Amino acid sequence: MLKQRIITALLLLAVLLPALFYPVPAAFAGVTLVLIAAGTWEWGRLNGLSHASAWGLGLACLGLCMASWWQGWLVSAPKGVWVASGLAWVVCGVALLRGGVGSWALIPQALRLLGGLLALWLAWLAVAQARSIGINFLLSILVLVWGADVFAYFAGRAFGRRKLAPSISPGKSWEGVWGGMSGVVVISFVWIWADAHWSIPVPSLQSHFMTVGWWKVLLGVPFLVASSVVGDLVESLIKRSAGVKDSSGLLPGHGGVLDRVDALLPTLPLALMLYSL
Repeated sequence: MLKQRIITALLLLAVLLPALFYPVPAAFAGVTLVLIAAGTWEWGRLNGLSHASAWGLGLACLGLCMASWWQGWLVSAPKGVWVASGLAWVVCGVALLRGGVGSWALIPQALRLLGGLLALWLAWLAVAQARSIGINFLLSILVLVWGADVFAYFAGRAFGRRKLAPSISPGKSWEGVWGGMSGVVVISFVWIWADAHWSIPVPSLQSHFMTVGWWKVLLGVPFLVASSVVGDLVESLIKRSAGVKDSSGLLPGHGGVLDRVDALLPTLPLALMLYSL
């Protein structure tokens, strides 16, 4: 299992890293477009669609992404898109977690499919626009999510006592969440210092926060960490409702695409919302 996990990770990095650092942002947008279409197929399967119908949903997401690309939204999407998606994630995410696993099946299938389609499209649009802004900017968002996950894991192992959402994800604790937030705040201030010290031409999201004041770093960063936790929990809730452990077997050793990007689905649009405001 570990060997398979490592091989899959190396293959993904072999594709993603050259695309990320390619001088033209379109390369990264194209690679991530394939992944997000696969994630949409997984969403369809988790919500009761047949294999063929799920691929139809994936093609619909592909078409939506291509249409927004053609409109030039990869460079500058309307601010209202990010504000609306951010508010939707906050309201719907909280409502789903309050309702628990049983609440998901009560939502009409068409509405579940539409919500997933829009969430995946917006996540792709956000990651593509973040890459268009700059590699440093995009990495500062990705590391925020990944760092929160790592710090939360170790803080939860060392200090975890109070369960965060035992019926959805029994392994997560409140102590893990606070540890993740604290660790990422420290990383953020280090990143801000590095941007200034090395005169990085395209600053990080955290440095953009700092142009307003240190208080925005202390509010914005924990808010984005909280959104990553919500994304993780919402996907766990959907998988429990569907009675599956992984979103698919597309990535051997890792599960599916949604298993790898769940925390990014709300965080990327919310990061672009805070940036655009």
